Amino acid sequence: MTTRLSVNVNKIALLRNSRTLDIPGVEHLARIAIDGGAQGITVHPRPDGRHIRAADVPVLHRLARSRGVEYNIEGNPFHQVMDLVRKIRPDQCTLVPDDPAAFTSDHGWNLERDGKRLEPVVAELKALGVRVSLFMDPDESAMQRARSLGADRVELYTEPYARSFGAAGQAEMLARYRAAAQAAQQAGLGINAGHDLNRENLPLFLQSVPNVLEVSIGHALVADALEFGMKESVRLYREAIARGQGA
Repeated sequence: MTTRLSVNVNKIALLRNSRTLDIPGVEHLARIAIDGGAQGITVHPRPDGRHIRAADVPVLHRLARSRGVEYNIEGNPFHQVMDLVRKIRPDQCTLVPDDPAAFTSDHGWNLERDGKRLEPVVAELKALGVRVSLFMDPDESAMQRARSLGADRVELYTEPYARSFGAAGQAEMLARYRAAAQAAQQAGLGINAGHDLNRENLPLFLQSVPNVLEVSIGHALVADALEFGMKESVRLYREAIARGQGA
């Protein structure tokens, strides 16, 4: 089993939105990412449209369909993203509890608090034929509850790991992620991962947390693309995944 790489193109859109020109072209660079070996494209539209805009979503969906790669829409189901998902019907919808004013996603779902609200959303997505992933902290005790809501996968929020990388608490943090992944898998959930993963910390994460199905990477990969180009950056991330899996 090889972990799939989904490229989050939000930061490309953020740069484009700083001017009134369509430069850089989000669709164009997503196509280059696919040419480089990306197996998926991820977007995370937010209500303020500060990066991916509603108009980008169907364009990138058509591209993903035409190239045979997966399309993943992330977002808070209670802040308009469901309108886009109903129209597009992506391969996967990752439900994220981000506040509209949040700088970036910074925590997973609290299912004790939010589970009842999420349950009908998950049911609707499944009825639409969309795979459902819940953005979760590495808490092994929450994984059975995630499965009971009908989720297919969880995306482990990896910023805490990224912050611990190379520091004294790294081993303890990785143990938390490994335990959460094992609990999720025992409950019948697939494992995705994302947030602040990069070429340096990704191999160790995949060595320590087995059977990750997909990593969604945007900020670091797009930053690397400024130096290496998009196609080469995707190749480097595919190489990092291979190192993490002993290939």
